[in-house]
Amino acid sequence: MTQQQWTAVDEYLSGVLVGEDAALSAALATSKAAGLPEIAVAPNQGKLLHLLAVTAGARRILEVGSLGGYSAIWLGRALPAGGRLVSLEINPAHAAVARANLHEAGLEKVAEVRTGRAADSLAELVDDGAEPFDLVFIDADKPSNPEYFRWALKLTHPGSLIVIDNVVRGGAVADGQSTDPSVRGVREMHELIAAEPRVTATAVQTVGVKGYDGFTLVRVIG
Repeated sequence: MTQQQWTAVDEYLSGVLVGEDAALSAALATSKAAGLPEIAVAPNQGKLLHLLAVTAGARRILEVGSLGGYSAIWLGRALPAGGRLVSLEINPAHAAVARANLHEAGLEKVAEVRTGRAADSLAELVDDGAEPFDLVFIDADKPSNPEYFRWALKLTHPGSLIVIDNVVRGGAVADGQSTDPSVRGVREMHELIAAEPRVTATAVQTVGVKGYDGFTLVRVIG
C-alpha cells in the first residue's frame, strides 16, 4: 500500500460520496492563494465531521484551529436554525481568510472566528459563562492538546462529542520515548482522557490523501 493508492481511494470515495462543492473548493483555493499551509481536512473527513455534528444534533459547535475555514464550513452547515459556531484561530491572517470563506459560504451570521491564543479564548468563554457546546473539534497545535482537552471538558455537557485530529503522528504516537513536542502532547492528552471518569473514548488510525494519521473521538458522559 502506498501514498499514491491511499490518495486514489480518497479521491474515489470523495468523488462518489461527497462530490464537488463550489464554496468548499473556493475556500481551499482562497486559502492556498493566501499562502496558508495545505493542511485542511480532506473532503471525506470534512463530511465525517458534518455527519457527526448532525447525528449529535449539535446546536453549538466549538472549533479550536480555524486555518482557512474549510472544516468550519462543514461544521457550520450541520447547524440547525438558531445554531452557533465559534472557531478559534491564533493567526490574524488565517482568521481573516476563514472569515471571508465563511462569508462566501453564507455562514457569516452563524459562525464567529475569534483571534488570539486558543487557551486564552477558551478561558474567556468559560469566564463569560458560555452556554455549553454540543461538539468540539480540536485541530490546532498538538503540544497544547492536553490544555485544550481540559478546557473542552469545562465547555461541554453530558452527551457532547469532542473530536481531536492528527493524533497518530505517522505512527510516532506509539513511541513512549519520543521527544517530539507534538507526540508528547498527544500522548499526555490520551492519558488524561483515559484517567477521566467523565468521558469515554476511542481512537482510529486512518490513511488517505493526508497520509497516515488518525483521530480521537470522545463522548462526555458525566
